[in-house]
Amino acid sequence: MGAENGVAGRVDRVRNELGGSTVHGHVVQAGDAHITVNLPGPPGGAVPRVPLGRPISGWDPHDLEVHPAGVAGTARVLPGYVRRRHDEVVAEVVRDASAGRSGLLVLVGSSSTGKTRACWEAVQPLAAAGWRLWHPFDPTRAEAALADLEHVAPRTVVWLNEAQHYLGHAREGERIAAALHTLLTRPDRGPVLVLGTLWPEYEAQYTAVPSPGAPDPHSRVRELLAGRTVTVPDAFDERALRDADALAASGDRLMADALVRARSHGRVAQDLAGALELLRRYERGTPAVRALLEAAMDARRLGVGLHLPQAFLIDAAADYFGDRDWDRLADDWAEAAFADLGRPVHGKDVPLGRTSPRPVRRPPSTPAPAAPSTAGPLFRLADYLEQYGRTARRRLCPPASFWQSALAHLTDPGDLGALASAAERRHRLQWAHHLRLRAADSGDPDALMDLGRSLEEAGDGAAAEALAWRAVEAGNPHAVIELGHMRDEIGDKKGAAALYRRAAAAGHPVAVTDLAWLREEAGDQEGAEALYLQGAAEGDEYCLIQLTRRRAAAGDLVGAEEFARRSAADGDFDALIELAELLEKSGDLAGAEALHRWAVGAGESFALLYVGGIREKAGDPGGAEACYREAVGAGHTFGFTALMRMREKSGDREGAEDLARLAADAGNLHTLTELVRSREESGDRATAEALCFRAAAAGHTQVLPDLVRMREEAGDRASAEAFAWQAADVGHFYVADTLVGLRERAGDRESAEALRCRLTDAGGAAYVATTMWPHGLDPDGSPSAPWR
Repeated sequence: MGAENGVAGRVDRVRNELGGSTVHGHVVQAGDAHITVNLPGPPGGAVPRVPLGRPISGWDPHDLEVHPAGVAGTARVLPGYVRRRHDEVVAEVVRDASAGRSGLLVLVGSSSTGKTRACWEAVQPLAAAGWRLWHPFDPTRAEAALADLEHVAPRTVVWLNEAQHYLGHAREGERIAAALHTLLTRPDRGPVLVLGTLWPEYEAQYTAVPSPGAPDPHSRVRELLAGRTVTVPDAFDERALRDADALAASGDRLMADALVRARSHGRVAQDLAGALELLRRYERGTPAVRALLEAAMDARRLGVGLHLPQAFLIDAAADYFGDRDWDRLADDWAEAAFADLGRPVHGKDVPLGRTSPRPVRRPPSTPAPAAPSTAGPLFRLADYLEQYGRTARRRLCPPASFWQSALAHLTDPGDLGALASAAERRHRLQWAHHLRLRAADSGDPDALMDLGRSLEEAGDGAAAEALAWRAVEAGNPHAVIELGHMRDEIGDKKGAAALYRRAAAAGHPVAVTDLAWLREEAGDQEGAEALYLQGAAEGDEYCLIQLTRRRAAAGDLVGAEEFARRSAADGDFDALIELAELLEKSGDLAGAEALHRWAVGAGESFALLYVGGIREKAGDPGGAEACYREAVGAGHTFGFTALMRMREKSGDREGAEDLARLAADAGNLHTLTELVRSREESGDRATAEALCFRAAAAGHTQVLPDLVRMREEAGDRASAEAFAWQAADVGHFYVADTLVGLRERAGDRESAEALRCRLTDAGGAAYVATTMWPHGLDPDGSPSAPWR
């Protein structure tokens, strides 16, 4: 206890030094006030005469996807509500909205933990104030949001339950994130409140920073979510259980019944939603029930849509049976299993229930979409079982019957494309190829482009170009540009330029930049300059940065500053900051600091970090620390990193560690990993490892590579592998691949080979030595025979 109090006291001291900032989940608060930054945006934007949505008081919470609770006959009754720690954060955002400050908060937690109910309870004060609530849903969530976000009126709650359907949409997610940013940052649009929910695996996927040079499909979503998420725990803590007891004692039968079943583990919200009964139905089901559910779980976790064809599930299930169970199946096994799976849990959810897609509604002038080509009934897996499958089966590759059934029965291009990618990640190359062919034939733009890459690599440039243009027509505007990049990489500058010109004529903004770069490579500086000016006139920020660089390199600092300020006026400060860095490198610290301070005054508080760095170089540690503290107060967690370095440099090791913990709590793991490596380099391996252990226990997966390496080097191979799999489970397969390399170099080829096979089955084929299996693997893990 004494050690804990000592750490807590030091952390409190550092918090006080930083102006009383505290961290709740990923939401940073200063003192008692939640900070919501509203940046000024351009004027304009019409508000519709008839506001979207309807008054909050007119909504039934179940229509907003709050899980029903209780037995049959009470399904529309909500149990009493138990406030938990995350509710305090949500309430603060709601109070800000009520006071006129727009905000966004996404509740992150596992299925059935009470995220949606928490949002519903939080908006009740706004209901009393006459606010409206809009739930974009029809014809699809992503389409509805993208079509009407620009029409959201002030005093509206935007309800983004299961936000992966909006922010994670393959083609529209980034556009929706950009539209939400505009909605939140334009004063004439507010106040509005955006509330959403996400499962942890989706948050991890959207907020992961890609490796250098890797694609970054969720950059806008990551920026939108930064500092705007709060965790909803799986279980009630002791305080919540006491409050639940009080509700039960006051006559809340639903809560009383749930506590009888859930007190020992605290998963009260899941029990109220029927989640544990769903799990029991799976675990105790007949072999046929389990086979169908596992096929459905695998389909959903590998990217197939909500609506699963019955014919697909029946054929896919074949290899999920053991030989003995398969031999004992009755002729009507499938009919009996589907009937069993359709029985409700406590009168509510079913494990695998029949469903129908909503009809697509479009204006009369829009051509009617083609009818789905999939014949037969469709089924939907219960949410809780879907998430359970994502966890319990995350390291398994589906059997051959799954892939064969998908090829035979699935027709949706998105489903086929998703499964093709999933097969490729598991090095099932033959299945990936044939699924991608089906997807391309169905018009999937990504599949068309993937095939185009293969043809380009095989030397058939004409066919690759034809597929790229088909991909553009099917909805992938970047396909021709990507093909141009491929030509550029193999040295076909003429072919690349021709593609860039065609893309530029079609209005693709990046094409002008690529053409300018080719001109510059060829030594045509005048031609490059003209194209950069053309791109700048069209608002291309990269062109403005290039013009800033070129003017500065030529010694024209006035011209460079003009372009940099033009970019900043449009809200992009990259050119201005880069110019300031050029000045700093040339020794003009005063000029650099002046530009950074201008950026701060124009609303770019991140520039405070640069001002702090200049103050340090100028020998003003007090001024530097003041800038870093101000940056932290503005929500820029890299201020912690700079302060940690200052503490470490001055010998205040405890202060440095406390700052690293504060940074980690705010979502910045870079500070902690930097401190870990500093301790290790100084020879203090024990402290480095202790810091890693504490961070890993708190769920900070970015420290796992260091922890895996240190455990392996210490001879604790079991812990090293456990931590490697912990990293792989959240998508960091390279950590396990590093462990494979460590074992190979140590001469333990057998262990390395076993780990490589398991890693491939889990979806980490991109990180393993594929030269071992040049033709891929069969579903059972054996090497594939040569195929064309």
